[in-house]
Amino acid sequence: MLGFDEPEFLSQLASTVALRPRIEELADRLTDDGFDNLFLVGAGGTYAQMWPYEQLARRVSTLPVHAVIAADLVTGAEATLGERSVAVFTSVSGTTEDSLRAIEYCKARGVRTVGFTGYAESPVAESVDVALVSEPKAWPFDPQMLLLMGRLLARRGEFEGYDRLAGELAGLPGVLLDVARQAEPGAAAFAEAHKDTDYHFLVGGGNLWGFTYLYSMCILEEMQWLRTTRVHSAEFFHGSLELLEEDTSVLVFQGEDETRALTDRVEAFAKRVSRDVTVFDTRDYPMPGISPEFRGLLAPLVLDTVMGRVSKHLERVRGHSLDLRRYYRVMDY
Repeated sequence: MLGFDEPEFLSQLASTVALRPRIEELADRLTDDGFDNLFLVGAGGTYAQMWPYEQLARRVSTLPVHAVIAADLVTGAEATLGERSVAVFTSVSGTTEDSLRAIEYCKARGVRTVGFTGYAESPVAESVDVALVSEPKAWPFDPQMLLLMGRLLARRGEFEGYDRLAGELAGLPGVLLDVARQAEPGAAAFAEAHKDTDYHFLVGGGNLWGFTYLYSMCILEEMQWLRTTRVHSAEFFHGSLELLEEDTSVLVFQGEDETRALTDRVEAFAKRVSRDVTVFDTRDYPMPGISPEFRGLLAPLVLDTVMGRVSKHLERVRGHSLDLRRYYRVMDY
Protein backbone atom coordinates (compact mmCIF):
# COMPACT_ATOMS: atom_id res chain seq x y z
CA MET A 1 0.00 0.00 0.00
CA LEU A 2 1.20 3.48 -0.90
CA GLY A 3 3.03 5.23 1.95
CA PHE A 4 1.81 2.67 4.48
CA ASP A 5 4.00 1.37 7.29
CA GLU A 6 2.19 -1.78 8.38
CA PRO A 7 4.25 -2.54 11.53
CA GLU A 8 3.89 1.04 12.72
CA PHE A 9 0.15 1.06 11.98
CA LEU A 10 -0.38 -2.11 13.99
CA SER A 11 1.83 -1.11 16.91
CA GLN A 12 0.30 2.34 17.24
CA LEU A 13 -3.23 0.98 17.32
CA ALA A 14 -2.18 -1.76 19.72
CA SER A 15 -0.74 0.87 22.05
CA THR A 16 -4.10 2.65 22.21
CA VAL A 17 -6.19 -0.41 23.11
CA ALA A 18 -3.49 -1.54 25.54
CA LEU A 19 -4.43 1.48 27.67
CA ARG A 20 -7.66 -0.28 28.67
CA PRO A 21 -6.59 -1.17 32.26
CA ARG A 22 -5.43 2.37 33.01
CA ILE A 23 -8.47 3.93 31.37
CA GLU A 24 -10.82 1.69 33.35
CA GLU A 25 -8.94 2.43 36.58
CA LEU A 26 -9.32 6.14 35.88
CA ALA A 27 -13.00 5.85 35.00
CA ASP A 28 -13.68 3.87 38.16
CA ARG A 29 -11.83 6.39 40.32
CA LEU A 30 -13.72 9.30 38.78
CA THR A 31 -17.01 7.49 39.29
CA ASP A 32 -16.22 6.58 42.89
CA ASP A 33 -15.11 10.12 43.70
CA GLY A 34 -18.14 11.56 41.93
CA PHE A 35 -18.43 14.29 39.32
CA ASP A 36 -21.28 16.33 37.85
CA ASN A 37 -20.31 16.81 34.21
CA LEU A 38 -17.74 15.91 31.60
CA PHE A 39 -16.08 18.23 29.10
CA LEU A 40 -14.38 16.81 26.00
CA VAL A 41 -11.95 19.51 24.89
CA GLY A 42 -10.08 19.70 21.60
CA ALA A 43 -8.88 21.98 18.83
CA GLY A 44 -9.54 21.39 15.15
CA GLY A 45 -9.47 17.66 14.43
CA THR A 46 -9.26 16.66 18.08
CA TYR A 47 -12.36 18.75 18.80
CA ALA A 48 -14.29 17.08 15.97
CA GLN A 49 -13.12 13.69 17.19
CA MET A 50 -14.91 14.31 20.49
CA TRP A 51 -18.36 14.61 18.90
CA PRO A 52 -19.14 10.87 18.60
CA TYR A 53 -18.64 10.46 22.34
CA GLU A 54 -20.76 13.46 23.23
CA GLN A 55 -23.41 11.97 20.94
CA LEU A 56 -23.10 8.52 22.54
CA ALA A 57 -23.67 10.01 25.99
CA ARG A 58 -26.54 12.14 24.74
CA ARG A 59 -28.29 9.07 23.31
CA VAL A 60 -27.97 6.67 26.23
CA SER A 61 -27.14 8.68 29.36
CA THR A 62 -28.31 11.48 31.61
CA LEU A 63 -24.68 12.46 32.30
CA PRO A 64 -24.05 15.99 31.00
CA VAL A 65 -21.27 15.64 28.41
CA HIS A 66 -20.10 18.62 26.33
CA ALA A 67 -17.63 18.67 23.43
CA VAL A 68 -16.03 22.12 23.43
CA ILE A 69 -13.41 24.04 21.49
CA ALA A 70 -10.36 24.73 23.64
CA ALA A 71 -10.00 28.35 22.58
CA ASP A 72 -13.70 28.98 23.23
CA LEU A 73 -13.62 27.37 26.65
CA VAL A 74 -11.21 29.96 28.03
CA THR A 75 -13.60 32.80 27.11
CA GLY A 76 -15.93 31.60 29.87
CA ALA A 77 -18.26 29.75 27.52
CA GLU A 78 -19.21 27.05 30.05
CA ALA A 79 -20.89 28.26 33.23
CA THR A 80 -21.12 24.76 34.72
CA LEU A 81 -17.36 24.16 34.55
CA GLY A 82 -16.02 23.88 38.09
CA GLU A 83 -14.68 21.72 40.89
CA ARG A 84 -17.20 18.95 40.17
CA SER A 85 -16.19 18.79 36.49
CA VAL A 86 -13.83 16.52 34.57
CA ALA A 87 -12.15 17.75 31.38
CA VAL A 88 -10.57 15.38 28.84
CA PHE A 89 -7.99 16.63 26.33
CA THR A 90 -6.40 14.95 23.31
CA SER A 91 -3.29 16.10 21.48
CA VAL A 92 -1.12 14.04 19.15
CA SER A 93 2.01 16.12 19.77
CA GLY A 94 1.12 17.25 23.25
CA THR A 95 2.02 20.82 22.27
CA THR A 96 -1.31 22.28 21.09
CA GLU A 97 -1.26 25.84 22.46
CA ASP A 98 -5.02 26.31 22.62
CA SER A 99 -5.35 23.10 24.61
CA LEU A 100 -2.56 24.09 26.98
CA ARG A 101 -4.32 27.37 27.73
CA ALA A 102 -7.55 25.48 28.30
CA ILE A 103 -5.85 23.05 30.68
CA GLU A 104 -4.49 25.96 32.69
CA TYR A 105 -7.94 27.57 32.70
CA CYS A 106 -9.56 24.36 33.94
CA LYS A 107 -7.03 23.71 36.68
CA ALA A 108 -7.43 27.25 37.98
CA ARG A 109 -11.11 26.39 38.52
CA GLY A 110 -10.44 23.11 40.28
CA VAL A 111 -11.42 20.93 37.33
CA ARG A 112 -9.91 17.45 37.19
CA THR A 113 -8.00 17.12 33.91
CA VAL A 114 -7.15 14.08 31.80
CA GLY A 115 -4.92 14.06 28.72
CA PHE A 116 -4.40 11.54 25.91
CA THR A 117 -1.23 12.10 23.91
CA GLY A 118 1.68 10.30 22.27
CA TYR A 119 4.49 11.96 24.21
CA ALA A 120 5.02 11.41 27.93
CA GLU A 121 7.24 14.48 28.38
CA SER A 122 5.12 16.86 26.31
CA PRO A 123 3.57 20.02 27.80
CA VAL A 124 0.07 18.52 27.69
CA ALA A 125 1.15 15.33 29.44
CA GLU A 126 2.97 17.30 32.11
CA SER A 127 0.10 19.76 32.65
CA VAL A 128 -2.89 17.46 33.17
CA ASP A 129 -3.67 15.60 36.38
CA VAL A 130 -3.67 12.24 34.60
CA ALA A 131 -1.80 11.58 31.33
CA LEU A 132 -2.49 8.45 29.30
CA VAL A 133 0.25 8.00 26.71
CA SER A 134 0.16 5.82 23.61
CA GLU A 135 2.91 5.40 21.03
CA PRO A 136 4.05 8.64 19.33
CA LYS A 137 1.81 9.85 16.50
CA ALA A 138 -0.87 7.25 17.33
CA TRP A 139 -4.04 8.48 15.68
CA PRO A 140 -6.98 8.63 16.00
CA PHE A 141 -7.98 8.82 19.66
CA ASP A 142 -11.26 6.98 19.15
CA PRO A 143 -10.19 3.72 20.89
CA GLN A 144 -9.22 5.59 24.05
CA MET A 145 -12.33 7.77 24.01
CA LEU A 146 -14.60 4.79 23.39
CA LEU A 147 -13.04 2.90 26.29
CA LEU A 148 -13.27 5.89 28.62
CA MET A 149 -16.81 6.85 27.74
CA GLY A 150 -17.94 3.23 27.63
CA ARG A 151 -16.57 2.47 31.08
CA LEU A 152 -18.05 5.63 32.59
CA LEU A 153 -21.46 4.82 31.14
CA ALA A 154 -21.19 1.17 32.17
CA ARG A 155 -20.52 2.19 35.76
CA ARG A 156 -23.74 4.23 35.60
CA GLY A 157 -25.67 1.21 34.34
CA GLU A 158 -26.14 2.81 30.92
CA PHE A 159 -23.90 0.60 28.72
CA GLU A 160 -24.66 -3.05 29.31
CA GLY A 161 -22.32 -4.47 26.65
CA TYR A 162 -19.20 -2.54 27.58
CA ASP A 163 -17.05 -5.46 28.78
CA ARG A 164 -17.70 -7.40 25.58
CA LEU A 165 -16.94 -4.36 23.42
CA ALA A 166 -13.71 -3.61 25.30
CA GLY A 167 -12.59 -7.20 24.86
CA GLU A 168 -13.29 -7.12 21.14
CA LEU A 169 -11.24 -3.94 20.72
CA ALA A 170 -8.10 -5.99 21.36
CA GLY A 171 -8.45 -7.26 17.80
CA LEU A 172 -8.90 -3.79 16.35
CA PRO A 173 -5.40 -3.43 14.81
CA GLY A 174 -5.90 -6.47 12.60
CA VAL A 175 -9.45 -5.48 11.73
CA LEU A 176 -8.40 -2.02 10.56
CA LEU A 177 -5.42 -3.39 8.66
CA ASP A 178 -7.87 -5.45 6.61
CA VAL A 179 -9.98 -2.32 6.10
CA ALA A 180 -6.96 -0.42 4.78
CA ARG A 181 -6.09 -3.21 2.37
CA GLN A 182 -9.65 -3.42 1.05
CA ALA A 183 -9.87 0.36 0.67
CA GLU A 184 -6.62 0.74 -1.28
CA PRO A 185 -7.86 0.14 -4.87
CA GLY A 186 -10.87 2.41 -4.45
CA ALA A 187 -8.73 5.11 -2.84
CA ALA A 188 -6.31 5.07 -5.76
CA ALA A 189 -9.17 5.22 -8.28
CA PHE A 190 -10.85 8.14 -6.47
CA ALA A 191 -7.61 10.11 -6.36
CA GLU A 192 -6.89 9.55 -10.05
CA ALA A 193 -10.39 10.66 -10.98
CA HIS A 194 -10.18 13.77 -8.80
CA LYS A 195 -6.60 14.92 -9.11
CA ASP A 196 -7.76 18.17 -10.74
CA THR A 197 -10.93 18.64 -8.67
CA ASP A 198 -10.58 21.80 -6.61
CA TYR A 199 -13.89 21.69 -4.71
CA HIS A 200 -15.59 18.89 -2.77
CA PHE A 201 -18.96 18.79 -0.99
CA LEU A 202 -18.92 16.49 2.06
CA VAL A 203 -21.95 15.06 3.87
CA GLY A 204 -22.15 12.92 6.98
CA GLY A 205 -24.34 12.41 10.00
CA GLY A 206 -24.60 10.72 13.36
CA ASN A 207 -21.27 9.71 14.81
CA LEU A 208 -19.62 10.35 11.43
CA TRP A 209 -20.45 14.05 11.42
CA GLY A 210 -17.30 14.79 13.41
CA PHE A 211 -15.19 12.86 10.91
CA THR A 212 -16.91 14.65 8.02
CA TYR A 213 -15.95 17.99 9.57
CA LEU A 214 -12.43 16.75 10.30
CA TYR A 215 -11.76 15.40 6.80
CA SER A 216 -13.11 18.54 5.18
CA MET A 217 -11.20 21.05 7.30
CA CYS A 218 -8.09 19.22 8.51
CA ILE A 219 -7.28 17.11 5.45
CA LEU A 220 -8.73 18.58 2.27
CA GLU A 221 -8.43 22.22 3.34
CA GLU A 222 -5.38 22.25 5.63
CA MET A 223 -3.32 19.49 4.04
CA GLN A 224 -4.35 19.78 0.39
CA TRP A 225 -5.49 23.43 0.13
CA LEU A 226 -8.76 22.40 -1.51
CA ARG A 227 -12.04 24.23 -1.12
CA THR A 228 -14.85 22.33 0.57
CA THR A 229 -18.35 22.57 1.93
CA ARG A 230 -19.31 20.28 4.81
CA VAL A 231 -22.85 19.75 6.04
CA HIS A 232 -24.63 17.43 8.46
CA SER A 233 -27.01 15.08 6.67
CA ALA A 234 -29.87 16.26 8.91
CA GLU A 235 -29.26 19.85 7.75
CA PHE A 236 -28.53 19.25 4.07
CA PHE A 237 -32.01 20.20 2.90
CA HIS A 238 -31.96 23.53 4.71
CA GLY A 239 -29.66 25.50 2.43
CA SER A 240 -26.52 23.72 1.34
CA LEU A 241 -28.24 21.59 -1.31
CA GLU A 242 -28.44 24.70 -3.51
CA LEU A 243 -24.70 24.45 -4.14
CA LEU A 244 -24.98 21.16 -6.01
CA GLU A 245 -24.48 21.10 -9.77
CA GLU A 246 -24.08 18.24 -12.19
CA ASP A 247 -20.27 18.23 -11.89
CA THR A 248 -20.02 18.83 -8.12
CA SER A 249 -17.86 16.24 -6.35
CA VAL A 250 -20.00 14.98 -3.47
CA LEU A 251 -18.48 12.74 -0.78
CA VAL A 252 -21.05 10.91 1.32
CA PHE A 253 -19.83 9.36 4.57
CA GLN A 254 -22.26 6.64 5.60
CA GLY A 255 -22.22 4.85 8.93
CA GLU A 256 -24.30 2.28 10.74
CA ASP A 257 -25.96 4.14 13.60
CA GLU A 258 -29.52 5.39 14.06
CA THR A 259 -29.05 8.27 11.63
CA ARG A 260 -28.26 6.16 8.56
CA ALA A 261 -31.62 6.94 6.96
CA LEU A 262 -30.85 10.67 7.01
CA THR A 263 -27.67 10.14 4.99
CA ASP A 264 -29.47 7.73 2.64
CA ARG A 265 -31.90 10.54 1.85
CA VAL A 266 -29.05 12.92 1.01
CA GLU A 267 -27.34 10.33 -1.18
CA ALA A 268 -30.51 9.73 -3.17
CA PHE A 269 -31.01 13.44 -3.79
CA ALA A 270 -27.37 14.15 -4.62
CA LYS A 271 -27.39 11.42 -7.27
CA ARG A 272 -30.38 13.11 -8.94
CA VAL A 273 -28.32 16.28 -9.43
CA SER A 274 -24.61 15.39 -9.61
CA ARG A 275 -22.85 12.86 -11.80
CA ASP A 276 -19.95 12.73 -9.31
CA VAL A 277 -21.21 11.25 -6.04
CA THR A 278 -18.85 8.97 -4.10
CA VAL A 279 -20.20 7.01 -1.13
CA PHE A 280 -17.81 5.77 1.55
CA ASP A 281 -19.89 3.29 3.55
CA THR A 282 -18.59 1.47 6.63
CA ARG A 283 -21.06 -1.34 5.91
CA ASP A 284 -18.87 -2.37 2.97
CA TYR A 285 -16.08 -3.51 5.29
CA PRO A 286 -16.14 -6.81 7.17
CA MET A 287 -15.02 -6.55 10.79
CA PRO A 288 -14.33 -10.09 11.97
CA GLY A 289 -14.45 -10.41 15.73
CA ILE A 290 -16.62 -7.31 16.16
CA SER A 291 -20.22 -7.93 17.22
CA PRO A 292 -22.84 -6.48 14.86
CA GLU A 293 -24.24 -4.18 17.54
CA PHE A 294 -20.85 -2.50 17.97
CA ARG A 295 -20.10 -1.86 14.30
CA GLY A 296 -21.80 1.52 14.38
CA LEU A 297 -19.65 2.68 17.29
CA LEU A 298 -16.52 1.89 15.28
CA ALA A 299 -17.59 3.78 12.15
CA PRO A 300 -15.30 6.79 12.82
CA LEU A 301 -12.28 4.46 13.06
CA VAL A 302 -13.22 2.61 9.89
CA LEU A 303 -13.73 5.80 7.88
CA ASP A 304 -10.52 7.31 9.24
CA THR A 305 -8.67 4.24 7.95
CA VAL A 306 -10.40 4.31 4.56
CA MET A 307 -9.90 8.02 4.01
CA GLY A 308 -6.31 7.76 5.18
CA ARG A 309 -5.70 5.73 2.04
CA VAL A 310 -7.52 8.32 -0.05
CA SER A 311 -5.36 11.07 1.45
CA LYS A 312 -2.12 9.31 0.56
CA HIS A 313 -3.24 8.86 -3.03
CA LEU A 314 -4.38 12.48 -3.30
CA GLU A 315 -0.95 13.48 -2.06
CA ARG A 316 0.59 11.39 -4.84
CA VAL A 317 -1.55 12.46 -7.79
CA ARG A 318 -1.60 16.13 -6.81
CA GLY A 319 2.09 16.35 -5.92
CA HIS A 320 1.11 18.11 -2.71
CA SER A 321 2.62 16.78 0.52
CA LEU A 322 0.21 16.22 3.39
CA ASP A 323 2.84 17.88 5.61
CA LEU A 324 3.00 21.14 3.65
CA ARG A 325 1.55 24.25 5.32
CA ARG A 326 1.49 27.93 4.44
CA TYR A 327 0.27 29.33 7.74
CA TYR A 328 -0.49 26.66 10.37
CA ARG A 329 2.40 26.62 12.84
CA VAL A 330 4.38 28.57 10.23
CA MET A 331 3.23 32.11 10.96
CA ASP A 332 2.45 33.72 14.31
CA TYR A 333 -1.23 34.28 14.99
